[in-house]
Formats: sequence, structure tokens, C-alpha cells
Amino acid sequence: MKPVVVGVDIKRTRGDIYAVLEDAEKNPKWLPAMSSCKWTTPPPIGVGSRYEQVARYLGKEIRTTFEVTAHEPGHSITIQSREGSSFPLTVTRQVHQRGESHCLVTEMVDSDPSGFYRIAAPVLHAMVRRSILRSYKRLRELMESGEL
Repeated sequence: MKPVVVGVDIKRTRGDIYAVLEDAEKNPKWLPAMSSCKWTTPPPIGVGSRYEQVARYLGKEIRTTFEVTAHEPGHSITIQSREGSSFPLTVTRQVHQRGESHCLVTEMVDSDPSGFYRIAAPVLHAMVRRSILRSYKRLRELMESGEL
């Protein structure tokens, strides 16, 4: 499946936004499908850090272990699903300063689906894009209201 890229403007500082994006345990607060996330490696967060998450997609519970594979504090973090997860997935989140307290936040999701997922790639691409956009709009609402 070709990468899915979504961007949204958020009126908060880069440090505030990145602190939320970097901490997987905050994911259930802004990612609607997420029911839990827990770091399985000790802090600080960096390349090699891992966490486990439980989410619901298309009515199925999906458990995934992710590892941080690239980390530029305050700017970007890349996570990759580990062996034994539902399917290979790489997620890169970036924060770009656009003003004193205004940032563009982008997420790129790349995967290499197999079986049914490969056949359904065009439909899944659209669904993933809508889901990510919905999640980032929620993140914006929570951050701009001060709830996160």
C-alpha cells in the first residue's frame, strides 16, 4: 500500500505537541480506536524503546508491539511494528513550527499488507487516511482546549 500522509495545524508550541506525540501512553486520549498503550522499556524514550498497544479496527481487537526506530526530540519520531504484530507498519510523526505557537503536525503511515489486506489496499488506504485525519482533529481539539 502506498504511504498515507496526513497533516493538521495545531495552535500550540512544538514542545507541547511533541510531548504528546512522543508518549505512547497518551495515545488512548486522542486515538479513538486505541484502548491501551504501555511502555515495555524504561525511560527515556529513544531509539530502541518499545511499547504495546491494544486497539479495535473493523470490529477486531488488534495487539501490536512497536519499537522506536528513529527519534529526533522535539521534531520527529518513527515507530515500527515488531514481529508477531498483525501486519508490518511504520509510522512517522513530525512537528513543524509555523509561528510562535502554531505548528503543522504530520503523520505518514507505511505498510506492506499481505493476504486480504493486500487485495483491499485501495479501500484500506482511504479508511486509514480518514481514521488518521479524525484522530489528528481530535488531538487538535484536545490540545487547543488545554485538555492535553
